[in-house]
Amino acid sequence: METTEHTATVAGDGQDTAETTRERPVDEVCEHLIEAGRLKSADLKRAVAYRDQHGGELVTLLVRLGLVSERDVADAESRLLDLPLVLQDDFPDEAPQPENLSVRYLQQNLLLPIAEEDDALVVVMANPRDRYALKALSMACNKAISPRVGVASEIENGIEKLFGGGRSQMGQIVDRLGGGEEDVEDVEHLRDLASEAPVIRLVNLVLQRAVEARASDIHIEPFENRLKVRYRVDGVLQEVESPPASSTAAVISRVKIMANLNIAERRLPQDGRIMHRVQGKELDLRVSTVPTSHGESVVMRILDRENIVLSFDSLGFDDTLKKQFTEVLKLPHGIILVTGPTGSGKTTTLYTALSALNTPDRKIITVEDPVEYQLEGVNQIQAKPSIGLDFASALRAIVRQDPDVIMIGEMRDLETARIAIQSALTGHLVLSTLHTNDAASGLTRMLDMGVEDYLLTSTVNGILAQRLVRTLHPDHREKYELPLYMVEELGLPQFHYQDRYEMYRPVPSADLPTGYHGRQAIVEMMRMSDGLRRLVMQHATSGELQELAVTENMRTMYQDGLLKCLAGVTTVEEVLRVTQES
Repeated sequence: METTEHTATVAGDGQDTAETTRERPVDEVCEHLIEAGRLKSADLKRAVAYRDQHGGELVTLLVRLGLVSERDVADAESRLLDLPLVLQDDFPDEAPQPENLSVRYLQQNLLLPIAEEDDALVVVMANPRDRYALKALSMACNKAISPRVGVASEIENGIEKLFGGGRSQMGQIVDRLGGGEEDVEDVEHLRDLASEAPVIRLVNLVLQRAVEARASDIHIEPFENRLKVRYRVDGVLQEVESPPASSTAAVISRVKIMANLNIAERRLPQDGRIMHRVQGKELDLRVSTVPTSHGESVVMRILDRENIVLSFDSLGFDDTLKKQFTEVLKLPHGIILVTGPTGSGKTTTLYTALSALNTPDRKIITVEDPVEYQLEGVNQIQAKPSIGLDFASALRAIVRQDPDVIMIGEMRDLETARIAIQSALTGHLVLSTLHTNDAASGLTRMLDMGVEDYLLTSTVNGILAQRLVRTLHPDHREKYELPLYMVEELGLPQFHYQDRYEMYRPVPSADLPTGYHGRQAIVEMMRMSDGLRRLVMQHATSGELQELAVTENMRTMYQDGLLKCLAGVTTVEEVLRVTQES
């Protein structure tokens, strides 16, 4: 790694001496970001073209355009200049207060003094290459400056906390918003408000924080005296800092403009999409608005295309489940169903299955609503019921396209189910989802929809049911021995006997308040057998089907969850939360 000397300035008695070596060119930062995989060459060309047309500093433009994150730039500066990187968590509670420094100067140059050592002032800088800022700071303090590298937005927050009024980053943006209630009936006024820089920064900050928190959904909900913002992180909603109620109309209008929705229509639900770059990540946001008593409620589902990992291991399938599921996938025709409530990872499981099936000798066609992720080599159709392209009509067209594998986003009605069954009978492998609580209920649901029992037993190869549980972070968990009464209550000895049972619980910390990080699936896999087929023909209940499947060695979701608890993947509380077992 090439390191470059930085400027060190010492001031004393009205004179200053400077050891000034060559200034590192900005291109070096860009090259480092490209080599580290944080910046694409095509994006750099776009930023250069924008700079040549509008002016500005290149690295600043890269951040402002969302092509790289501030943290990526700070990491690059730290490595290339061989300077320590200081993050917000390491900022002190109290800082030196030089007499000749104004808060405005610190804010303009993004300089944060954090300590004094050996007649030098330690300063965190967003741009440690700025020798003029170093020199001026040294002269004002009459001390040598020991620079450190920091993240620009964190330095802003640090200055406000240590030298200002303690306002948050959102609070600083809100101060720039115009006061008073907006005229929500004036559409042009709303459009103007939503296009103002503070509102744009406010919405971008909400999106940025959602990405940093690993949120899957953003909820923006207006109430009588406040605007509430909540993030769904690892399946659980968390309330976060929100803009003031006076900004409700402007914020929601900004989101609707980004999603190409009609801001004048506030009486009917609307759906749209936003393609947005946040901190160098390409995000696809599905936007849904519904009218409420106090305005429109907005929910944005975040689809992070770059971070999706289509592997059974990352989903939480152990070797046994993976073998069972892949064996069913290898069958040349039939139906495979994945069941579970909304947000249980069904679509990700189907995409992972399609990735395993996606070979040059197979033609795969899907019909989805919506298409969540683009799969290379797979023909994906977006259903549009508003123009008559629903699942059933799309399926009728698909079977004339000579497919080998068909994926249907959801079995919603009898017509769709019958076409899917006909496709399976004529030699196609069909994958789809159902909203049921367990695997056995998938069979009874299709019977209730009106599917003939003999067709069901002839086509369904297997049903996989799943839920998502939060997983423990390896560094934020502790082991404990399960009391005997809990062992009996949980029913552990019935399927997994041990002399003593040790499980894990979360250890929350400042950087991980819950102790959980990420989610995995707990799964049950029901393969069709002759015994199950006989019960289906007799129109048995889901309980009877489940009971027989367990005697045929099916591991239930609950049991799979308890095994993951013993392995330290999750906790008993999580398993009970999603399975409602007692």
